[in-house]
Amino acid sequence: MRAILTRVKSASVTIDGEITGKIGRGFLILLGVGPGDTEKECRYLAEKALGLRIFKDENDKMNLGLEQIGGEVLVVSQFTLYGNCRKGRRPSFVEAADPELGNRLYEKFLEICEELGYPPQHGRFGADMQVESVNDGPVTLILDTDQLMNEPRR
Repeated sequence: MRAILTRVKSASVTIDGEITGKIGRGFLILLGVGPGDTEKECRYLAEKALGLRIFKDENDKMNLGLEQIGGEVLVVSQFTLYGNCRKGRRPSFVEAADPELGNRLYEKFLEICEELGYPPQHGRFGADMQVESVNDGPVTLILDTDQLMNEPRR
């Protein structure tokens, strides 16, 4: 699984002219699912993302997490995170999970966020969505379970 996580002052997602998810300070998470992903990767990514301490403390150091700042979470599915741009000018999306698996793990990710104490605002899998955000910093991180889960711990 892959996620682009952005620290935001606010973010929202709109579908067919209606705001379906809106947050204040917190994380905007764009979530992509690969064909080999399972609930194991899903839980790992959710725990990793929601546990990050990337908000500034009183000493101007990134040392605070969502819990300390009362942050919120907005999750938007984005299969294009698996776009392959190596050949030609149009990306290929054959490395993304099929829609059934993608939707199942997207919904599972939302469920895990709620279990962890961060009921997420969200878009709708497969919908044409407009996402707005006021980035804070900006601070944007790329999380990929293929890399994170296979790295030796330090």
